[in-house]
Amino acid sequence: MNKPFWVNQFTLGSIVCALLAITILFAGCTTSQPTTVTPATTVTVQPTTTTIVLTPVPTTAVPSTITAVAVTSTPVPTYTPSKSALIVYTAASLKGVSTKLGTQFSAVYPGHSAVFNLDGTQALKTQVENGAYADVFISASNTYTNTLKSEGYFINDTVKPLTTNYLIVILPAANPGKIMTLADLAKPGVKIAMEDKTVPAGTATYAVLANLAKSTYNQDWNKSVFSNVVTYETSEPGVATKVSLGEVDAGFVYESTFTAAPKDSYLAITIPKADNYLQTYTIGVLKQTQNTGAAQEFESFMLSSVGQQTLKDYGFRAVS
Repeated sequence: MNKPFWVNQFTLGSIVCALLAITILFAGCTTSQPTTVTPATTVTVQPTTTTIVLTPVPTTAVPSTITAVAVTSTPVPTYTPSKSALIVYTAASLKGVSTKLGTQFSAVYPGHSAVFNLDGTQALKTQVENGAYADVFISASNTYTNTLKSEGYFINDTVKPLTTNYLIVILPAANPGKIMTLADLAKPGVKIAMEDKTVPAGTATYAVLANLAKSTYNQDWNKSVFSNVVTYETSEPGVATKVSLGEVDAGFVYESTFTAAPKDSYLAITIPKADNYLQTYTIGVLKQTQNTGAAQEFESFMLSSVGQQTLKDYGFRAVS
């Protein structure tokens, strides 16, 4: 049976409307997605990019730290030539006697004076090699003197032995570590100061400890002593300071440092001469001096009976 015309029209129109509705629905869904995804992507990526750019910044702090250490370990030379004031680069262990020697030199040679640059011999050597000005050089080690001599810094025939020194162990006056003998330096908990092995007194200390371990104690004692070292100083007076402040229980210094200290500043334990290390100091006039005559007069004074007696009074020993 044939359907009425309007039925066919209704059916066709319904299908068309349905198709149009579905098309509109899908179109609406697809056009809404970019407005949601795009902002999310932007917010996530941008902070990450900023963080990555900032991460290299801390590395710029490293060179400034290294430079600061280098500057403090090698002081900038500040001395200039003078016709009246000699510049004497002097091993730090002569600190206690230097003022007296300077006064006596001026008394013997009126119009002349001596300015002492006191530091570890290894540091003084480096300063001279780096161009610092000095007239006279007093070393606590033949090793550094010989190096400078071979490098051409000395008027060679002026280089002479000046004095000698033995090592001694000093303790704070209160003796908090209760150290009575050299054997006690190996006791657990004892705090010891010594010089770095590049310092002449440090070289001597290493040799003394090796000698004592071989002659009297043993290698276990030697290892225990070194395990008790809490600081290695860059000059011999630095060790004495640590002891005087009570920061350590014992320290290895020269006899002259103990002798020059005010009475009752320290207790001391002597080291047998057979195991000790006799340090020989040398003096010499540097080629760069612009006051050769006065520089040689200062050396003559230091080697004279007056200079030698003053050194003896402060605990130094004559050259044998």
